[in-house]
Amino acid sequence: MKKFLVLASVLFLSLSLSAQNVGVLNGPSGIPCAYLIENSQENLHFDFFANAQEELAKLIKGELDIGFLPPNVAAKVYTKNNGKLLCLGITGNGNLFVISKDESIKSIKDLNGKTIYCAGQGATPEYMTRFLLSENKSDSVLDFSIPNAQLAGAVISGKAEYAIVPEPFPTVASIKDKSVKRVLDLQKEFYSLQKTEYPITVLVVNSDYAAKNPKNVKSFVKQVEKAIAWTVKNPAQAGILVEKHKMGLAAAVVEKSIPNGSYVWVPAKKGRRQIEKLLSIFLENQPESIGGKLPAEGFYFN
Repeated sequence: MKKFLVLASVLFLSLSLSAQNVGVLNGPSGIPCAYLIENSQENLHFDFFANAQEELAKLIKGELDIGFLPPNVAAKVYTKNNGKLLCLGITGNGNLFVISKDESIKSIKDLNGKTIYCAGQGATPEYMTRFLLSENKSDSVLDFSIPNAQLAGAVISGKAEYAIVPEPFPTVASIKDKSVKRVLDLQKEFYSLQKTEYPITVLVVNSDYAAKNPKNVKSFVKQVEKAIAWTVKNPAQAGILVEKHKMGLAAAVVEKSIPNGSYVWVPAKKGRRQIEKLLSIFLENQPESIGGKLPAEGFYFN
């Protein structure tokens, strides 16, 4: 009987260490989670959200322990909500592309005088594009009149000649029409100016949960790092898992988009410079979108 109680206690402790509620955004940022879902224990739970605000509410309340968010959203919560969310690390770098049938476009300057249809008004796509256009002294005009989900189709139909979209939209467009190309990679354009990448997705943790469950957090970070590495190396298998777990993307699209998805794992402290480079652009365009200032050092989980 005593052995049984000891065994039960050990089992309970093991389960409690790994019990976590994880928020995932529908779309490309959640692709590496397919591996986690397939290989996780029963007490690792995933909830999927159509947008960051829905997920954010549950993270702040503590109904979710960990989640994936845009860097500016996480930074604003840290500053405005007494450090409620902490950044664990970068899970995805920039995956924004200019798509077009015009293969003469080789640089931002080649877009001078042209109208560019852009996804993500008031978010990273808009502010990153404005930064690059300004730095290249381009007089291009940004147009947000076409909904994000329709931009790829607009380029295919000829309604839009140039569009800035994140993965997997360039992949979807190229599958439907081989004449549509990724003519510019905004990550490369940014790197040429700043000598660093910019992040588009970070892994965050509720600070109360992190304080009470450091082993859980450490364990999950290791799992995420493994999942990202596996996903990058196995795009076809990852696509199968994404479709299997009904994550909103077809296997073929996932497989072809992963090589351009910029999936990485960069711990928060190491990625601070990258994150601050991006947040500084938000600060210049819309300070309140990051809470009015760059987050303090405590935002970057050690």
